[in-house]
Amino acid sequence: MLAKRIIPCLDVRNGRVVKGTQFKDIVDVDDPAVLGKRYSEAGADELVFYDITASHEQREISFEFVKKVAKTIHIPFSVGGGIGSLEDIKNILRNGADKVSLNSAAVKNKNLIKEGARWFGNQCIVLSIDAKKHDNGYEVFINGGRTPTGMDAIEWAKEGVALGAGEIVINSIDSDGMKAGYDIDLLRRLKDVVNVPIIASGGAGTIEHFIDGAKKGRADGLLAASVFHFNTIPIPVLKKRLLEADVHVRPIKEAHYGND
Repeated sequence: MLAKRIIPCLDVRNGRVVKGTQFKDIVDVDDPAVLGKRYSEAGADELVFYDITASHEQREISFEFVKKVAKTIHIPFSVGGGIGSLEDIKNILRNGADKVSLNSAAVKNKNLIKEGARWFGNQCIVLSIDAKKHDNGYEVFINGGRTPTGMDAIEWAKEGVALGAGEIVINSIDSDGMKAGYDIDLLRRLKDVVNVPIIASGGAGTIEHFIDGAKKGRADGLLAASVFHFNTIPIPVLKKRLLEADVHVRPIKEAHYGND
């Protein structure tokens, strides 16, 4: 059985880690390299960095913070935001990231997933989806959750995997920053239709939420931000409780090694 991954998410704006609620009310948190190093040493399995305004501002992602992070941590990390070409993907990987996360650009240019997977491997291409409840389904939003697309999130995930995405990060806009738990219904719908790892994002506020995300939602990875940034839930405590709840995670002493 593959271990469930614990993944702190670091939203970056102007070279600083920030956090908001439902993509609003943004507050400053810390330097990305400082936080990254802290999480690496605390036993996180991976990290995700999003340049949260790059797509909205129609600019390239900042490669400087990617270089800086790569020099300070010893666990895999992915980077997203403002990635619009194969050259962008190459530069991010060249600067030390292990994966790239495609969101808005993939919606606008689906071929980017296909070509990215062809040139760099499926394992390097993560499809990140910001989804909001709509009628009986979920609609895809882009540009940092600002712009509705009319696309169904479940169908988009299926198409993204068919194009070559090796992993899905699904973020519930309704749950983002609310600390009321992951959207279990959304996770289950995805797990029923795709055969790649699903990373749950949006809503974790208690240890029980992580347990539910792993067990009820069947997520392969559990992503969170504020509960880690403000040390509400220390990663060693979380992993201990998950193990006690029969959720398979890497113990802290094994967290930096191997892929299970």
